[in-house]
Amino acid sequence: MTLLRFILLTCFCAVSGVALADRQQDPELGKLLQQAVAADRCFEDKYDQQVWHAVMEPKLKRIVADQAERTEILYHVHCEAKRLNLPPGLVMSVIDVESRFDRWAVSHAGAVGLMQIMPFWPRQLGMTNEQLVRIPQNIRMGCTILKFYLDREKGDYTRALARYNGSVGRRNYSDLVLERLANRWRYD
Repeated sequence: MTLLRFILLTCFCAVSGVALADRQQDPELGKLLQQAVAADRCFEDKYDQQVWHAVMEPKLKRIVADQAERTEILYHVHCEAKRLNLPPGLVMSVIDVESRFDRWAVSHAGAVGLMQIMPFWPRQLGMTNEQLVRIPQNIRMGCTILKFYLDREKGDYTRALARYNGSVGRRNYSDLVLERLANRWRYD
């Protein structure tokens, strides 16, 4: 790529507000993702899981027609949120904004799946890109990334969500996720 093309592309991205999620290649995050991918199954409180499912399933039914897929999404969101001490409603809100619960979604930047994971991660972790459309792996990786940014930003949702989306310095994405959390996916 010529220097001029690079400069023009950089200016276009800055002006157009294109998210730069590919900048997430932090070595520390890579180590956390490697550990997450290798983690055992989730062992959780079955009563808590049933309450979660009963509250969220009717909301998700409006978006995801297939009952088995709804159940799998809800199970893995709850499991990973509990494992990482994340609010499960926040995870649902991120998925809603990122992919509208379409596990086959691919963004203009090349991010894949429910939580829109960048395809460089599977290569770095010895996985295949096909695993990005698998619900358990995508949610596990997305939750790990979200938790990493929440920790880095000391619990500041707005800043952590902007990092997750690659839109640091802009509030559009963060505000949209937080609006979905407040109005659609809140779970106390």
